[in-house]
Amino acid sequence: MKSKSHSSGSEKRIVVLGAGESGTGAAILAKQKGYDVFVSDMSAIAPAYQALLDQHHIAWEAGQHTAHLILNADEVIKSPGIPLTAPLVKQLIEQGTSVISEIEFAARYTSAKMICITGSNGKTTTTSLVFDMLRRAGLDVGLAGNIGNSLALQVAQEDHAYYVIELSSFQLDNCYDFKADIAILLNITPDHLDRYDHQFQNYVDAKFRITQNQTEKDAFIYWSEDPVINREIARIQPQATLYPFGSNEQNVAYTDGSHLVVSAQTGVAPLRVPLNELSLKGKHNQLNSMAAGLAAQILNIHNDVIRESLQQFTGVDHRLQYVATVRGVRYVNDSKATNVNSCWYALESMTTPTVLILGGTDKGNDYSEIDQLVKDKCHTLIFMGKDNAKLIQHFESLGVKYISTDSLEQAVQSAYRVANEGDTVLLSPCCASFDLFKNYEDRGEQFMKAVRCL
Repeated sequence: MKSKSHSSGSEKRIVVLGAGESGTGAAILAKQKGYDVFVSDMSAIAPAYQALLDQHHIAWEAGQHTAHLILNADEVIKSPGIPLTAPLVKQLIEQGTSVISEIEFAARYTSAKMICITGSNGKTTTTSLVFDMLRRAGLDVGLAGNIGNSLALQVAQEDHAYYVIELSSFQLDNCYDFKADIAILLNITPDHLDRYDHQFQNYVDAKFRITQNQTEKDAFIYWSEDPVINREIARIQPQATLYPFGSNEQNVAYTDGSHLVVSAQTGVAPLRVPLNELSLKGKHNQLNSMAAGLAAQILNIHNDVIRESLQQFTGVDHRLQYVATVRGVRYVNDSKATNVNSCWYALESMTTPTVLILGGTDKGNDYSEIDQLVKDKCHTLIFMGKDNAKLIQHFESLGVKYISTDSLEQAVQSAYRVANEGDTVLLSPCCASFDLFKNYEDRGEQFMKAVRCL
């Protein structure tokens, strides 16, 4: 595929901060384009990434940042996990060095169509669903961003005609010229406020960067019933063509009580799928399905293909993932619920009495959002974390039984003891995983292992 016009390296120095999936991919692409590349990671670099860097003859360091080898960069590609407030990053910005994301860098070297998804919740499910639709339609498509392989590595090694990209606010923070051909914004609720000076508007601004550089030829798909999104649309007036989805016929995708209806194109028969035939259950997944269906229709994918995907798609790991039934009790892994709003959606979808396991690294959470659902759906709460004081303080006033534990194994054993036949044990933590686990995937895997050992 022909790449966009952009200068190659010609001795220009690129420094990559962070050598995970995105950083290693960015380094390989930069090397391929002729840059002088150096990779620096304050932590250990996984052996697989070390091997990739060595294979491509890329200099790297781990366990430290050597300032003079970094501050002389012409441009820096920063891992999304490194905050803009990190001293070295602040120093780079203050001296006028361009600091960008892997997504920004990779997009310079491909002319692929970009379908980009962000939001506080539902990103991974919607991204995976769009990818499934495009793949079923026979399109040449890659999966990238927070899910799938590094965008930069794919551009370097197997460039595709389309990319479906899950974008976090952290990735969007350092995108400037990048443009989404189709942007999907699912919702905005308070999250990651510790990264945004505890200012909700800063987080909102980061999410809306997904619309920057869009023109009327591009599409902006959004949930029309989110008050924050509506306020921002009125304020910034995006240039893209708007495709709202929601609960009534004023939207181009909606539910009519019995069917999901998607109608992105005038003059084309709308897609109608009975709600009971959708493979993904719950109101939140109806919204995710609408957003994905709109993106597919905009790309002229046939309604039959979209319908097939909506009826057969199996979901994503660690998001309301069924694990096992033990002595008549269902165990569900929702480890990806790293904020309160995600837990709200999980509880909303519960149809049986529930034992809820929650806790971890608190990001400034307001748990009151789930109070009513906890009272309505849960007979026991199990707290799991190094420090459960805030959880105890908040929930003990609700009159719901709680058990405090400091390990996942204890939490699962406690759930096993208190759950009754016909109950669901739901791991939906509301919190980040970094107190006890490597990441939410590790937390989910350990939960499933503990359940299977019951």
